[in-house]
Amino acid sequence: MGDVINLNKRRKRAERKQAAATADANRARFGRSKAERDLSEQRRMRELRLLDQHRIDGEDAS
Repeated sequence: MGDVINLNKRRKRAERKQAAATADANRARFGRSKAERDLSEQRRMRELRLLDQHRIDGEDAS
């Protein structure tokens, strides 16, 4: 006769493995370090400043 296995433990192990794979995919997809977020924010602010410098002043600037 074969070895006796606990199906609950096997099911839970499979669920943990699936959750770990999903978490890993999400980290790759959404994760950015704080330095990357700060750099992105600095670039965005610089772009806004440059855009504002080219704004035409006046009442109807269209």
